Amino acid sequence: MSLILTFLGKGGTGRTTVAIAAAKRYAAQGKRVLLASEDTSPAFGLMLGMQVSSEPQELEPNLHVLQLRAAALLERSWEELKQQEAKYLRTPILKAVYGQELGVLPGMDSALTLNAIREYDASGQYDVIVYDGSGNQTTLRILGMPEILSWYMRRFRQVFADSDLGKAISPFIQPVAAAVLNVNWSNDPFAQPTGQVNDLLEQGKAAVADPNRTVAYLVTTDDLGAIATAKYLWGSAQQVGLTIGGVLLNQSDPSADVQTEFAPLSLSSLPVRTGEDWQTLIDALPDFQPAANVPKPITVNVAERKVSLFFPGFDKKQVKLTQYGPEVTVEAGDQRRNIFLPPELRGQQVTGAKFQDGYLIISF
Repeated sequence: MSLILTFLGKGGTGRTTVAIAAAKRYAAQGKRVLLASEDTSPAFGLMLGMQVSSEPQELEPNLHVLQLRAAALLERSWEELKQQEAKYLRTPILKAVYGQELGVLPGMDSALTLNAIREYDASGQYDVIVYDGSGNQTTLRILGMPEILSWYMRRFRQVFADSDLGKAISPFIQPVAAAVLNVNWSNDPFAQPTGQVNDLLEQGKAAVADPNRTVAYLVTTDDLGAIATAKYLWGSAQQVGLTIGGVLLNQSDPSADVQTEFAPLSLSSLPVRTGEDWQTLIDALPDFQPAANVPKPITVNVAERKVSLFFPGFDKKQVKLTQYGPEVTVEAGDQRRNIFLPPELRGQQVTGAKFQDGYLIISF
C-alpha cells in the first residue's frame, strides 16, 4: 500500500512545483516514488527537464513520473472492461469496439484518474504516490468518488428492488440472464461482479479516510484570494473525509494572521525556487505526516447519540442539513455527503443540530 499525497490550492500558488519537490524528497529518502500529474502540457516536462509520457519513466533514482492522459487511460481501461465482459457474457458485445477509437467525454477523465491511481497503488511498486491534480473541487470529487458511487449503488439498488417495475420483472431476470451470462446459476450470478465493485469502493473509502494512506496539504501565498481559496478547500475536503495535514505558505513570509486563519494546522514557509536549485525548497518541506491534533472530518459518539462534522472556514449559513431517507445528508462547499450512520443511529430522526467552534454537531 502506498501513501497518496496531493496538494490543494488556488491556481498559481506553486502546487506543481511543491509536488515535484515533495517527490524528490521522498526519493532521496530511499522511498519508491511515483509522481503522477494531470498536467498534460509541455510545461510539466520543462519543469522536470525531460519529456514525460503516459507511462512511468525514471527521472532519477527511486523516482518515476508520468502524465495522466485521459485518452491513454481510456484505451487501457476499455481493454480491461472487455476482459471482464468475456468472463460473464456468453457472447461478448464489446469486442468489435476498440479503445483506440473512443473519445473522452466530459467527466471521464476524473474516473480514469481515480482508477489509475488505484492500480498504481495496488501494484505494490511504489511507497509514495504524489498526485499533482487540479488542486480544486475536481480533485476532491475524484477522491470522494468511492463514497459517492457506493451511496448510489446502495440507494438505487434498494429503490429498484422496492419498485413495481423491479417486482414485475424479477421473475424474468433469472431465465434471461441464464441465456446470456456465462455463469453458474447455482449461485447469484451478480454476486461476484457486484461484490468486486463493492470491495473496490470500500477499499477506496478506507484509503481516503486513513491519514496514513491519503493526505492533502494546502498550498497558498499571502494573497488574500489564495488564502480564502485554501480555507474553502480545507472545509470542502471534510465532505469527502480527506485529512488536511498542514499548510504550505509558498514564496511568502509567515504572519500571525495567516497562522490564525489555519489554526490548528501546522504552517511551513517555503522559499522561492531559483533556477535549477531544488534542494533549498526540498529542505524547507515538512515531513508530510499529519499531526496528532489535526481534527478528524467526522466523529461519531454513539453513547451521546451525536455526530460531529468538522467544517473549518464555513459558518452556519453555509452548511445545510437534510434527512430524507435512512441517512443524513450534509451540504457544504458545493459538495453533498451522505453520512452512513452506525446501526445504533441508523434510521433515527435528527432531534437537533448546532454549529459550534467550526463543528456541525448533530443529535439523534
